[in-house]
Amino acid sequence: MRATAIRWLLGMSLLFSGAPGCGGEATPPVEAAEPLLTIQPPAGFPPQRLSPDNPYSLEKARLGRYLFYDRRLSGNETQSCGSCHQQSRAFSDGRATGLGSTREDHPRGPMSLANVGYFSALTWANPVQRELERQALVPLFGERPVELGLVGREAEMLDRLRRDRRYQQMFPRAFPADADPFTVANVTRAIAMFERTLVSADSPFDRFSRGDTTAMSESAQRGNQLFFSERLECFHCHGGYAFTDSVVSASSAFDETAFHNTGLYNVDGRGAYPSASTGVRDVTGRDEDMGRFRAPTLRNIAVTAPYMHDGSIATLDGVIDHYAAGGRTIASGPNAGVGRDNPLKSGFITGFTLTAQERRDLIAFLEALTDERFLHDPRYADPFGNER
Repeated sequence: MRATAIRWLLGMSLLFSGAPGCGGEATPPVEAAEPLLTIQPPAGFPPQRLSPDNPYSLEKARLGRYLFYDRRLSGNETQSCGSCHQQSRAFSDGRATGLGSTREDHPRGPMSLANVGYFSALTWANPVQRELERQALVPLFGERPVELGLVGREAEMLDRLRRDRRYQQMFPRAFPADADPFTVANVTRAIAMFERTLVSADSPFDRFSRGDTTAMSESAQRGNQLFFSERLECFHCHGGYAFTDSVVSASSAFDETAFHNTGLYNVDGRGAYPSASTGVRDVTGRDEDMGRFRAPTLRNIAVTAPYMHDGSIATLDGVIDHYAAGGRTIASGPNAGVGRDNPLKSGFITGFTLTAQERRDLIAFLEALTDERFLHDPRYADPFGNER
């Protein structure tokens, strides 16, 4: 979706308030003991940078949690944000590419939302998608491809929410200054606030870094050294507290945003990627942006398979093969080509060799980035439970 379309949708959302209320459905009122959802930075993390139009509030984050999991936020009421961003998979979905509410296949897979409040670019390959509030408009109202399928049905969506007795309490609490809090803009503000609470920082690697020498195995410790070595170069694109090089925080002097061509494809011998997803070039139209994608976070990477923007590599072993070769070779078929020879490839993708033990060590380290507490934290779980 182009930047102009995104700006139009945001302007629409700020103005649109929906139809009058239609009475209350027999939905349970909001529980008194809602979870404490905070955005306090954990050890080693800076404070998040918030939108001036969306300051933090606990009530807003609690409302966002419900909206994130509410299937009434799709046109046919079959999907929610949580359908494609599942907690047990670090808020990804285990599919190679996404599948919308109308069963339309997407060219790219849903990215993990772990620590999404720190990302300076929010999609695989769109440099202009930088704010969670604006990005939420795309799955809600985007048409190419259809995700939640609500374009033209804004009033219907708001009416669904307005009739819910729970939301009749939660929206005014989250937006007490608004005469009518049931607006598209407030829906996206609340969802964005919940997403900012999705902070993952308690993996074995984190505990080891904080001084618990027993948190990582000896194999994972050796893999740690390999990962951060100049020999493998992994940390250049997947370093820092977020394990990605596209980050922003309240203390950032500037936004760090980068997109990389890793030699995953080379279908014409001149650097081309499959036409369904050519990376940043899809947005800019510039040939030099062919195949450039954002480096995803490696936190919880062991539970977010399959890998790459199109899910075309099934395992961590396969990912290591790709980088060790300096680019993937596809011997036959429509995407055949030698990625190592891709002229647009990043200079960091030069290849390397590993012994069998070093490969095991590297995978052990990547597995030590799994934050089990984050994957099972009840604060982030579907609040509707058995109501469906």
